[in-house]
Amino acid sequence: MPVMSVSRFERFFRMAAGLDVDKSDLKRYGEFVDAKLYDLLLVAQATAKANDRDVVQKHDLPITKGLQQSIHGFRKLDHEIELKPILDQLATHPLLDRAPDEETEAAYPEIIGGLSLALAQTFKILHPDLKNPQTRHWNEVRAVFDQLL
Repeated sequence: MPVMSVSRFERFFRMAAGLDVDKSDLKRYGEFVDAKLYDLLLVAQATAKANDRDVVQKHDLPITKGLQQSIHGFRKLDHEIELKPILDQLATHPLLDRAPDEETEAAYPEIIGGLSLALAQTFKILHPDLKNPQTRHWNEVRAVFDQLL
């Protein structure tokens, strides 16, 4: 990840939840984003299949009320940080039985942004005084998301 991108992510986590992240955290973050986007797409694919469609549409994605609120919160925060162009690069998806349409793919960066905001805030919910997440904190937060998404 380019230095400019790293500094934007560091700034994002500071603004979102007062966290100081480093390069090892950004690697974990990338793995988290890939896994959660994939999970959302698996459910969306099943919904498209159940509705006899060959294409995954945006409304097939299981966006909960909380994730929707995080997406809105990300949009507000992103005006200052301008992280969305970087998230465009992270917003890849694995091959699925049903391909997403253009509107769905266009939504990936903001969905990832919402997941990112929810991730940062979940660290603080579980550990209010946390400043620098360690492996065990990442594992705990990941377990929460794995249970819910």
